[in-house]
Amino acid sequence: MLKIGLTGGIGSGKSFVADLLQKHGAAIVDTDVVAHQLTAPGGAAIPAIRQQFGSAYITAEGAMDRARMRELVFQQPDQREKLQAILHPLIRDFTFRKVQQAQGCYVVVVVPLLVESGTWRQYVDRVCVVDCDEPTQIERVMQRSGLTASQVQRIMEAQASRQQRLAHADDVIVNDGTTSIEQLNVQVQQMHAKWCE
Repeated sequence: MLKIGLTGGIGSGKSFVADLLQKHGAAIVDTDVVAHQLTAPGGAAIPAIRQQFGSAYITAEGAMDRARMRELVFQQPDQREKLQAILHPLIRDFTFRKVQQAQGCYVVVVVPLLVESGTWRQYVDRVCVVDCDEPTQIERVMQRSGLTASQVQRIMEAQASRQQRLAHADDVIVNDGTTSIEQLNVQVQQMHAKWCE
């Protein structure tokens, strides 16, 4: 089955594009969803996170304390590397299992940090970037998450730049501040037809 790596910066609309592709018959495997499952109560990553960071980073329910961990990894890049060393291999293993079980005309693997990881490129046949201008990204993320502009900016600075992502793209879907739902639908339809060929 054709494997598409779908990526884009925070607030670019990756998940929305993935939903549209799913309506066309694509199988979707979202690494963010996998990461949430791994760090939920009873998740496979919890014992290693507790051992590495201590119980202060685990909630009373037994999940990873996402807000507390986010603060830590943004202030200390070496701690981010430790967290990634725990999560990335698990995310990859769980994702591959889901890809192998996928049913659809092709499989879309949603990987927010596809470019940054440096490893995902070899596992997918094509990379599709959902491209968006930075002011629109900031506005969208502030609206949905209640973060401040500077917090969103910090997250974006930790991600690949728009130019870096586009340099890795085989396909691009534009979803910026001027893109209407109709225009997005047309692009998704065209991409779907191309991948089905």
